[in-house]
Amino acid sequence: MDSPDSTLGRDLALYTALRLVLVAVVAVLLVLFDVPLLVSIAVGLVVGFPLGLLLFRGLNNRVTAGLAERHKDRNAERARLRSQLRGDA
Repeated sequence: MDSPDSTLGRDLALYTALRLVLVAVVAVLLVLFDVPLLVSIAVGLVVGFPLGLLLFRGLNNRVTAGLAERHKDRNAERARLRSQLRGDA
């Protein structure tokens, strides 16, 4: 079975690539309708990234869970240090 870090890396790369492809698809569709390229790219970013959050929700959840698991120890140490700074026992 894959290690959690390799799965996280693969999921993160896939999620990023899919969102960029979605932006490119929106931009290409707009260029086909004679919208200037820079405007098409700007609209593609504004429309494509939020749309990617909706379309790739499952993959987004896996990436978020993987990042949370990866940083669990660091977050626990940060909470412990903050507790010490507040003077809690």
